[in-house]
Amino acid sequence: MTIQLWNKTQGDPDREFVHQFTAGRDSRLDLRLAPFDVLGSIAHVMMLESVGLLDTQDARALRAALRVLYHRIAAGEFVIEQGVEDVHSQIELELTRQLGDAGRRVHTGRSRNDQVLLDLKLYLREALRLLVLELHGFAGELLALSDTYRDVALPGYTHLQAAMPSSFGLWFAAYAECLAEDVTRMHGAYALADRNPLGSAAGYGSSFPLDREMTTRLLCFGGMHVNAVAAQMGRGRTERAVAEALAAPASTLARLAMDAVLFMSQNFGFISFPGEWTTGSSIMPHKKNPDVLELVRARCNRLQALPNTVALTVANLPSGYHRDMQELKEILLPAVDELAACLQALRRMFRVVHVRRDILDDRRYAGLFSVEAVDTLVRKGVPFREAYHEVAQQLAEGTLDESARRVHTHTGSAGNLRNDLITRALDEAVAAYRFERLEGLAALIAPRREGTKD
Repeated sequence: MTIQLWNKTQGDPDREFVHQFTAGRDSRLDLRLAPFDVLGSIAHVMMLESVGLLDTQDARALRAALRVLYHRIAAGEFVIEQGVEDVHSQIELELTRQLGDAGRRVHTGRSRNDQVLLDLKLYLREALRLLVLELHGFAGELLALSDTYRDVALPGYTHLQAAMPSSFGLWFAAYAECLAEDVTRMHGAYALADRNPLGSAAGYGSSFPLDREMTTRLLCFGGMHVNAVAAQMGRGRTERAVAEALAAPASTLARLAMDAVLFMSQNFGFISFPGEWTTGSSIMPHKKNPDVLELVRARCNRLQALPNTVALTVANLPSGYHRDMQELKEILLPAVDELAACLQALRRMFRVVHVRRDILDDRRYAGLFSVEAVDTLVRKGVPFREAYHEVAQQLAEGTLDESARRVHTHTGSAGNLRNDLITRALDEAVAAYRFERLEGLAALIAPRREGTKD
């Protein structure tokens, strides 16, 4: 039988069917929310005590029990029992079993609506924090590769035609700068996740004298959703912003994966990876397939569809809570894991990438320096258009003097990467999140030091 703390008609077969249909994958997905539900409950209990809605004895007992639950969750020992609706019901059930009426009081002044919304905010805030730090790390590794291979020439392409000389230094740093921009773009989603909805109840506030400023401070939020209706309307808005935040680096990673697939193919042969990062063919012994890169490309391309999927799921909903919003968890939570896995795959692959150093010795790239040849004539006073046609004729006749190879020296070119500027932009983008503020969360699960420890 399904245990639903809110339901008054347990055991009815139709009710059981409705539960199975409406619960979806909640019991599996909700395990990700468990530590955040506990943190929110601790802050809520502390607030209830401060405003006189919980006596000190019950508050201390609840906080102690919740701390134990938090550590069980961290150790992987927490489960949502068969038949229990979701993580919120499981935690309240365990508190009630252990503490009786005191356990039931944990829900005072809360609705399931603001409880779920709070858990999602805390989860998404932490998920974005971890992703931003991973992106920062990967961008730093790409900049290190850029410095290592700054002088290794690479053909630059337009229309997939060899166009102008580039370098691996320029290529690696380009993706690092794109990731820095992605970190900046993600900040808006983080700011939405960093707002406290607790106390908005079902979307219309509570008759209890709740101290929303206190829970905002305890949970280290940057601010709160002030208006109770707006707080509930944040469901869907926050998820859409996060979906857009995930899509931004996904686009960059997909493009990097595509470049790597091309560059490691026999027709290019610019880079290679150890055999363990490729797969073989069932019939062709020579094959080394870039399956990991191709799956990163496919999965990151799929992630770019997330904002539209979220937007259509909640399109045209009126204000207030609607069960449609439950579907957002099934869309978004696995997507967070998928982006993290793709990012980790690329980080590990590019730590062992092998770069070919003699690419431009191949005669097929002789024309790469045609622009430099045109510029040489222009420096001698030949009008640009006339110089252009003269070099084109030399190329057609095979008489182009290839000695006119120049290294570009303006900022952001192969001869003047200025990776220090990219590093600064990256560090500033991460610093804007002020992640150090979240260190205060540790106080919620620490024993209280006032008087005797609880």
